[in-house]
Amino acid sequence: MSEIPAYTLNDGLDVPAIALGTYNLRGASGVSSMVSGIEAGYRMLDSAFNYENEGALGAAVRRCGIPREELRLVSKLPGRHQRYDEAVYTLEESLMRAGLDYWDMYLIHWPNPKHGLYVEAFQALLEARDRGLIRSVGVCNFLPEHLERVHAETGEYPSVNQIELHPYFPQAAALEYHAQVGVLTESWSPLGRKWRIVEDPAIVALASGVGVSPSRLILRWHYQLGTMPLPKSGNPERQRENLDIFSFSLSSEQMAAISALGRPDGRQADQNPEYYEEF
Repeated sequence: MSEIPAYTLNDGLDVPAIALGTYNLRGASGVSSMVSGIEAGYRMLDSAFNYENEGALGAAVRRCGIPREELRLVSKLPGRHQRYDEAVYTLEESLMRAGLDYWDMYLIHWPNPKHGLYVEAFQALLEARDRGLIRSVGVCNFLPEHLERVHAETGEYPSVNQIELHPYFPQAAALEYHAQVGVLTESWSPLGRKWRIVEDPAIVALASGVGVSPSRLILRWHYQLGTMPLPKSGNPERQRENLDIFSFSLSSEQMAAISALGRPDGRQADQNPEYYEEF
């Protein structure tokens, strides 16, 4: 398997170009799945307070045998705790759950714009970064208007913005904007599992032509777009397959053909950050 390239974020932190999603990986089986992912070669694991698996992540880190400094561990602040003091103690509780001294990256999970607290939360996380509890502060599901407000009121852009992105929802405008302001795009649900995109005839045909599986084709498309995909799997064989995307490349025509599958609204659920809220 080829070596995993790295991105350098706007705050200087280096991160691998692909990470393991851990949604629904909980308890003892979740720990085993995370350990198998690390053994497969993942060095960045993406969790969240609302996933209720920060403890499992911490256990996997202690069991895997890889030095802590070689890993990039991520969690997320839930919407119900965006007030300054609540953000601080929720972050501290996250670390206690995981048995960690710091998170490499801590993200605001949703902007929840009707409540208008996301800038307050971001400021709290910046100050937690100054205390050494976080190395990098990012966000999820933010629109450009949310990112601009954060920058206007704090003087900083987040290091990453984790958004829904897959061939049915390629988010070209968001990618262009993120590139302009120096924010790395992370892709959640990169394979669009609800839509079963790996079974799309166009994807199957393209994958066959390249000589790879549909999932590897899609994840390579993400990488060549300049994003970090976060495929989630607890299956060791699939974890290894999803990681093996750096030994081949796609032509500009193949990239365009995948992006052309985008739909007017390809979201897998009604989770438009203009109004959707998660607590």
